[in-house]
Amino acid sequence: MAKKSPAKAAPPSDSNSDLRAPAEQMYAEEIETLIQEDKYDKPPGWKMSARAVHTYICGGKAGKLTITPKYIGHNRLVEIAIATLVTDRALLLIGEPGTAKSWLSEHLAAAINGDSTKVVQGTAGTTEEQVRYTWNYAMLIAHGPSREALIKSPIFRAMESGTLARFEEITRCASEVQDAMISLLSEKRLSVPELAVEVPAQKGFSIIATANTRDRGVNDMSAALKRRFNIIVLPTPSSIETEIEIVGKRVQELASNLALKSELPAADAIEQVVTIFRELRSGQTLDGKNKLKSPSGVLSTAEAISVLANSMALAASFGTGTVSAEDVAAGLQGAVVKDEEKDRIAWQEYLSNVLKKRGTTWRPLYNACSEHNA
Repeated sequence: MAKKSPAKAAPPSDSNSDLRAPAEQMYAEEIETLIQEDKYDKPPGWKMSARAVHTYICGGKAGKLTITPKYIGHNRLVEIAIATLVTDRALLLIGEPGTAKSWLSEHLAAAINGDSTKVVQGTAGTTEEQVRYTWNYAMLIAHGPSREALIKSPIFRAMESGTLARFEEITRCASEVQDAMISLLSEKRLSVPELAVEVPAQKGFSIIATANTRDRGVNDMSAALKRRFNIIVLPTPSSIETEIEIVGKRVQELASNLALKSELPAADAIEQVVTIFRELRSGQTLDGKNKLKSPSGVLSTAEAISVLANSMALAASFGTGTVSAEDVAAGLQGAVVKDEEKDRIAWQEYLSNVLKKRGTTWRPLYNACSEHNA
């Protein structure tokens, strides 16, 4: 593993006090430059062309400005996703936890409409009203049904404005909520019988939904609903180099956003965390020589990012400002051992049979992890 001197976390990009700004605010300069430099035709309702959206997502140049990649992976999948949204079909992104489904859907909406905030969050408690509309009941009781008393859902507002709405974790919703989507995606109209009106979707309207493969069987989507979507499966990073690049980039962005007063983790620390996650996730060492017990958790790329960000917070708050093996080990313990009985055994075996034998470079992390797992 190549040694690199640790870098300082970049300062926050602006003085905004929001804990997390939407993508269109975080990357406002890039979006504005892409719109100004765009020389291709824009689909109805879009702020930039399909080619410019692809550049925003995958990285490139807009005039003299370098566009940072938002999604590192299969460019062809991004092209298919963008092309789907040019048509009248909705888009469904499926994948394991941590494969950047929500991240990609947010950035697609930010680039296409400059607004990624029309979101329905799917849960077991999501109701049909949250998909369609509800009422201000005080006004409803006082004056009866009226447009002023109508509370429009994000999907309702997207239909009216000819923009994109996002539906996160659609398979977490009950079947009757999912069924409400079928007519909206088929007819592209939303009926409000209380007002005797139908709202037609304007050109540019579509929905980007996400679904978690770990939730398969929770509330399976019907064949009728699946037919309304173009489905794209987002894979886990194909190579360790790609995953290291993703983790390093996102840790730096997160550290900047949270203003963590610590040096960024060294390249070796990032590689070690990603290696541990990939091996435990796959149930074997990278060289394929040793079989491993996989813990009950997902150990996604997103969790690797969280482990390293947490290690920076520990180093800044209680350490020297340089991320140590002890800081990383503290985060690894919580990420791997979700089930105290089963996962602790798997983690102990991994430490003894794999990490312990990896030589002097890994020794500080092995010692720190062993101490936490004692």
